[in-house]
Amino acid sequence: MAEFTLIETNRQLALVCENLHAETELALDLEADSLHHYREKVCLLQLSNRSDTWLIDPLLVTDLGPLASLLATPALLTVFHGGDYDIRSLHRDFGITVANMFDTMIAAQFTGSTEFGLAALLRSNFGIELDKRFQKADWSKRPLTPEMADYAAHDTAHLLKLADLLREALQRLGRSAWVAEECALIAANRMAEKGVEPLFLRCKGAGKLRRRNLAILEELLQLRDMQSRELDRPPFKVMPAEALFALAEQEPQAVHEMLGITGLSPKLLDRYGNLLLAAVQRGKAVPEERLPCYPRSNSETNPGIKTWMSVLKRWRDELSTSLKLSPGLIAPNWLLERISEQRPATMEQLAAVQGIRHWQTEVWGDAVLSILAKEN
Repeated sequence: MAEFTLIETNRQLALVCENLHAETELALDLEADSLHHYREKVCLLQLSNRSDTWLIDPLLVTDLGPLASLLATPALLTVFHGGDYDIRSLHRDFGITVANMFDTMIAAQFTGSTEFGLAALLRSNFGIELDKRFQKADWSKRPLTPEMADYAAHDTAHLLKLADLLREALQRLGRSAWVAEECALIAANRMAEKGVEPLFLRCKGAGKLRRRNLAILEELLQLRDMQSRELDRPPFKVMPAEALFALAEQEPQAVHEMLGITGLSPKLLDRYGNLLLAAVQRGKAVPEERLPCYPRSNSETNPGIKTWMSVLKRWRDELSTSLKLSPGLIAPNWLLERISEQRPATMEQLAAVQGIRHWQTEVWGDAVLSILAKEN
């Protein structure tokens, strides 16, 4: 069992954070209830230094100001593992920003590790086995069981030691600055608001549908979202997206025509059949001029850009083998597409491509400019 202190009052948190202001490094993780509720929320925060671990209960602690002040201190390095979601959630729920972070998952990837999950890294480096039984638990339930609390405490108890090893490896490889830049970008990330974009953009395979069927799919997804909100359940637990996709393709005209669609049980059809049918009809009634259009990448619509991307992908794959890094780390496809579209001729123009990192221009900028110049 991991040793920890449970923080359940504002005063407890204030005292702990006051004592931690002398620290230069802390490990942080969180648990949320996204698999169990419509509007997810942070339900537990795990905080560790080199010797102690604290579990902070934000369902009971109403003032997280002391923690926010601590994490906003530039002199403090906050260590996460896969911190992108955590950074976004902390800001969404509490307005907390992290001034300086190090992500052990990102770091492991840049060392060339092909297994960069926390459990795998702790096993390979320290022989520690994590119990992952509670990964999908409902962390909004109280009281926390001793087993759940122990699971949560282990997620940060060893993180600073792991960060030490990874920083040493990055320094040997000359990649410390690469990870520092990636972490700075993650620290600035924020959660996107729901309802800003059409729901079909998050539905796998939607790009294959015709515009009319896309309109039907959007109506079905909006219906599911409304039901999910009323039931306070995640959308995938109300109706599977695959079933809605099939409905959008088949355009049923009666409830009995929905029988046999995978994911739509008789019980679901009894409850939602008429609502689903009405959603299909609404989609079919959308005027032609208002039909949605799935956004296409430039490489899909421009053969020239597709050709440039093929050339750059071949170069990237060779560099990936040489550096022993994933191709997506070196230059993701979306970046190669932007470079292919803009075809920069100078380092200044390359550096101006949206989303490119400074470390990328230093490592392979000259090579890409040379390739583009030859192809011209």
